[in-house]
Amino acid sequence: MTSTEREFITGLPKAELHLHIEGTLEPELKLRLAQRNGVDIGQTTVEQVQASYEFHDLTSFLAVYYPAMNVLVTEDDFYDLAMDYLRRAAADGVVHAEIFFDPQAHTSRGVSFKTVIDGLWRAVQDAPSLGVDAALIMCFLRDMSAESAMETLTASAPYRDRIVGVGLDSDERDNPPEKFAEVFARARELGYRLTMHCDIDQVGSIDHIRTVLHTIGVERIDHGTNIVEDPALVAEARERGIGFTCCPVSNSFVTADMKGDEIVQLLHDGVKVSIASDDPAYFGGYVVDNMLALAEKKQLTRDDLALLARNSLEISWVDDGKREVLLARLDAYLSEQ
Repeated sequence: MTSTEREFITGLPKAELHLHIEGTLEPELKLRLAQRNGVDIGQTTVEQVQASYEFHDLTSFLAVYYPAMNVLVTEDDFYDLAMDYLRRAAADGVVHAEIFFDPQAHTSRGVSFKTVIDGLWRAVQDAPSLGVDAALIMCFLRDMSAESAMETLTASAPYRDRIVGVGLDSDERDNPPEKFAEVFARARELGYRLTMHCDIDQVGSIDHIRTVLHTIGVERIDHGTNIVEDPALVAEARERGIGFTCCPVSNSFVTADMKGDEIVQLLHDGVKVSIASDDPAYFGGYVVDNMLALAEKKQLTRDDLALLARNSLEISWVDDGKREVLLARLDAYLSEQ
C-alpha cells in the first residue's frame, strides 16, 4: 500500500483492545531499565538485546518474554513502560487503549501488586495529555494455578476502581478456560468485565471458544478466529455482539496466512472484529502496522478499514457517552476523506 494508505489508517480514530504492556518492552528500554536497576540480562548493547528477541512458537516466545520482565522492578519502571507504549499508540491514532497486565509475572518474582498497579495507573492518568484515554485489564496466567489466580483477584480488590476487567493469557496447552471458571465467576460478581484468550490453532480451540461463550460468559474473545470452524458459533457471536481482538502480525509467527482469511470472513459476516498489536516489541508491529499488514495481504478497502476501527470503538469498555463521542470523531474523520 502507498504512504497515503498508511496515513489514512493512522488517522482513523481507533481503540486498541489487545495489548500486553509487558510485550511493549522495546530493547532500548529493556537495556536502560537493566542498567538503572543493576539487573544482569546478559546483554550490554541494544543490538544484543534485539538479537535475543528470537522465537519460533508460543513456547519459545514465552521463554524469552518472561525473563525479560526481570528489569521491571520499581513503580517508575512500570510507569515508563506504559508511557512509552502510550506515546506510540497516540502516534498511531489510538484514542482509547485497554492495556493488559500480568500481575502474577511480577508478584511471583517479588514485585508487589501495589508497585505494578501504581506505576501503570500513573500512566493511565497521564495518558490524556497524549490524546489517549486508557484503562487497565488484569490478566491471569493460565499456566499457573486457579488458586494463584484467585489470590491475585483478591489482591486486586483495593484497586477495583483502577481495573476495568480481567482476562486470561499465557500458554493455553492443557490449561482450558474451565480451569478458571470459578475465578471468572467471582470476577463478574466484583463487577469486572470479562475477556479471555482463545489462541489460534491450539488443540481444542473450537471447544475452548464454545466454553468461553457458554460457560464463562465473556464479552470479548482475544484472538479466537478458529470460531469460523463452527458457523453456528459465528452466528451466535454476531447476534450477541461478542467482540474479537485479532492480531495479524503475531498470528504470522504461527501461521503463514496471519489468519487473514478468517479475520476478513468474520468482518464481512458482521462479527465485531478489531485489530490490535498483542506484543509489538517482540513481533515488530504496532496497531497501524497490523492493520496495514492485513490490508496489504487481503486487499482490504477503506470501508473495511473504517469498519475495523468502528468495531474497536463499539466493543471497547468505555461508557456509552464516551463511545458516542469517539464514534462521532471517527465519522467526522471519514467525512473529510
